[in-house]
Formats: sequence, C-alpha cells, structure tokens
Amino acid sequence: MRISTGRESSRVVFEKKHSSPRTKDQRGRGLVGGLVARVQKFLEKAWALAVLEPKKVILGIKVGIALSLVSLFYCMRPLYDGVGGNAMWAVMTVVVVFEHTVGATLCKSINRATGTFLAGLLGIGVHWVASQSGEKLEPVILGISVFILASAATFSRFMPSVKARFDYGAMIFILTFSLVSISGYRLDKLVGMAHQRLSTIAIGTSLCILISMFVSPIWAGDELHQLIHGNMEKLAESLEGCVANYFKDNQSGHPSEKDNSNKTQAYKCVLNSKATEESMANFARWEPAHGPFNFWHPWKEYLKIGALLRNCACCIEALSGCLNSEMQATEHLKEYLKEASMAVCFHSCNVLRELSMSVKTMTNSSKLQLSLGEMNFALQELQNALKSLPTQLILQQPLADESNENKSTTTKERAPPVIGVIPLATLVSLLTEITARIEETVDGVVKLAELAEFKASNEEKIAQNQSASKDQSSDNPSCEAEP
Repeated sequence: MRISTGRESSRVVFEKKHSSPRTKDQRGRGLVGGLVARVQKFLEKAWALAVLEPKKVILGIKVGIALSLVSLFYCMRPLYDGVGGNAMWAVMTVVVVFEHTVGATLCKSINRATGTFLAGLLGIGVHWVASQSGEKLEPVILGISVFILASAATFSRFMPSVKARFDYGAMIFILTFSLVSISGYRLDKLVGMAHQRLSTIAIGTSLCILISMFVSPIWAGDELHQLIHGNMEKLAESLEGCVANYFKDNQSGHPSEKDNSNKTQAYKCVLNSKATEESMANFARWEPAHGPFNFWHPWKEYLKIGALLRNCACCIEALSGCLNSEMQATEHLKEYLKEASMAVCFHSCNVLRELSMSVKTMTNSSKLQLSLGEMNFALQELQNALKSLPTQLILQQPLADESNENKSTTTKERAPPVIGVIPLATLVSLLTEITARIEETVDGVVKLAELAEFKASNEEKIAQNQSASKDQSSDNPSCEAEP
C-alpha cells in the first residue's frame, strides 16, 4: 500500500502483490515434506517400541487372529444362519475381553460370561413375573426390578473383594439385565434372543481364551515373578550407586556419570510398582498351573515382599537425598567411615542379589545366611566406628582462634563441631534402617520358599548326597579278607 499526501488532495494507492507459482509450489512441497517427516518419525518410534517390547507386537497379532476367526460368522452363510444377526456380539466380546496376559483374559472372559448368564436368567424371570401381573403392573414391576438390581450391583462394585476380582462382571450384569428387561417389554421372543446372545458371547470368550493360552502365552504369574526379583536387583544397584556417590568412589563398576545416575535412580521404579504388582497378582490367581507355578501358588506373598521392597526403596530415597544436601561432613571424617560404610553396602547388595537369584530360580540359597551374617557384622563395625572417632581426626580440625592461650578453650575449639558429625550419623542411621528392611525381606522370601516349596540348591544336594553315602558306608562295613 502506498499513501501520497498533498495540499489539494490525498490519494491512497493499493498495490496488490501476487504470489508467484514458485512460492505456492514451495509451500506445498514444505507441507508434504513435513507430513512425510512426521510419518517417518512415528514409524521409527513404533519400530523402536516393537524391538524393545516384542510382547506387544505378539498381542496385536493374537487379537488380529481372534477377530479374523470371529469374522467367519459373517463370511460363511451356515455359521451366520446359526447365530443370526447377533454375531456382532462375538466381535464386541473379542475386542473388549482380549487382554495382555492370560490371567487378565480369563478374568474378563469369565466375568463377562457369568454376568451375562445371571443377568439374562434374572431378566427372563422378572419378565415372566411382570407379564403375569397384567398390562398395568408390568412396566411398574420392570422399572422397580431394574432400579433395585442395578442399585445393588453398583453398590457391590465399591466392596474391595468384589472390586478386585468381579468389577467387570458387575458392570456387565447391570448392562445385560437392563437391556433384557427393557427389550423384553416389547419383544415376545425373549428366550431366543437371550440364547443367541449367550451363544455368541461364549464363542467370543472361548476363542480369546484358547488363543491367549496356546499362541505365545504371556502369563501374569511370570510377569509378577520377574518384576519382584528385578526390583531386588534394582535396589542393589541403587544402594551401591548412592553410597559410591556419597564417598565419591567411582571404582565400583560405574564407568560413566550417565550410567551411574540411571542405576542410582532405579529405586524409583520400585516405588511406583505397587499398582502393577496388585493387578498382576489378581490376574495370576485366575491362571491355571503353568511352568513352576501350581494353581494354589502363594501370590499374596509376592505382594508382601513387594511392600517390604518399597519400604527399603524409601530408605534408599532418603539416602539419595543426602547426596544433594547442603550440610555435608568434612572429607577426613568421610574418609574414616568410608571403608566401614562401603563394607555394609557391599554385603547388603550381596544379600539382595542372593534373594533375587533365589526367587528367580525358585531355589533355597545356601549362601543367604552367611551373607546375612556378614552384613550384620559389617553394620556393627560401622556403628562402632561412628561411636569411636579417633583422636587424630579431632586434632586435624582447624583451630578457630589460635591467639587464645587458654588450653581448655583451645581443646574446645579443636573438638569437631556437631554439625559436621550429623551427616555421618544420618548416613549410618539410614544404612542401619536399610539393613533392617533387608532382614524383613529375607524373612518374607523364606516364607515364600516354604509355601511355594522351593527346590534345594546344588550345594545342598551335594551335601545331602555325601551324607547319604557316608551313612551307607557306615551301615555296610567292608568284609575282612579271608586267609
């Protein structure tokens, strides 16, 4: 736009700038290039996720197989005539019921089938009672029955025992009963409709259960088992990293600062694992016997061990907070307690790793009690070292006032300040608390080993064989040679 002013008149001249065809082509190419780059980036992320967690790819394939088999009821005329137009319920069942693990699929399948059956049965019964009461009372009875049963089922979902295992079944019960009751008021062939719906749901749930169990099964019990012994390894790495960082010891298998930071912060995964452990334990109860786990495997003990591990992780979190504290102990005091603290850390990590290996292999560890005794002995040495700070360390403290000639005043000035000892006392207190939590975890694992009947370790088997051979040799002495 160009504006020119003068005495006689003023005029405004607008000049239109036309965009060239090249500019439009460049914009179009830029938009297409940006879209292609975003799609490529999305595909790269999807590929990385598939490589990192192949189980999710397997789950997608299994769902596709189930839906393909269910779609045969639409494609094949004899199957479609057998189930009628209610074949869509089989497709909906597969989409809703199929889950990541076998236990979750079994839980939702049984809940859906049970809720549908009970709701259909009660719906037919209420419809029959209402139809025998006359045209005027029929809608009243149907409305009252829907109100009472829906309210009772909704309230039951807040009960902990029902919510943990039958929440989905209660929801399906409310939905099915309401549909059957209301549809039955205008539908004469209610029994036939209920029969077809139950049949299609049974077909969908059966396909989900069979494919989930026999096509690359993912067991919730295995997932919980791996999660528990993996958390023990993470706690050992975090404890080792925190103590090494506190004393600035980079010779403990921590080659880089990035790896050291990742291992130090591994305890956070343990703190956030409560919901996963509870869901896995709930689904594991629905699973049949598989691998080393029988049907009555003590899954509740895993939850107790997980709670003990989280208590230990809380102490490690407090220990990690000491690294960034503004109040730090002097270097010579740290140097004095370094060896004893590293010994406690080393033996504590050994106990955690022994527990992890024992749970992983489901065998009784022959070195567990020895490692536990070494941990307690190292802790006692650390506590004694804290109580008896040597005189030479006190003399190394700088004098606050060298001009003062009073010996008593000089002795007081040479004593280490309390504020410098508090961080070390905090460290010892946290290590003591961590060892106490580890001992509680040991008791929990021992109880799990008794209930789950862990196998004897190889060392114990060798010792038992040697003792048995000695007993046999003592019972059968060698015969004397005849002259």
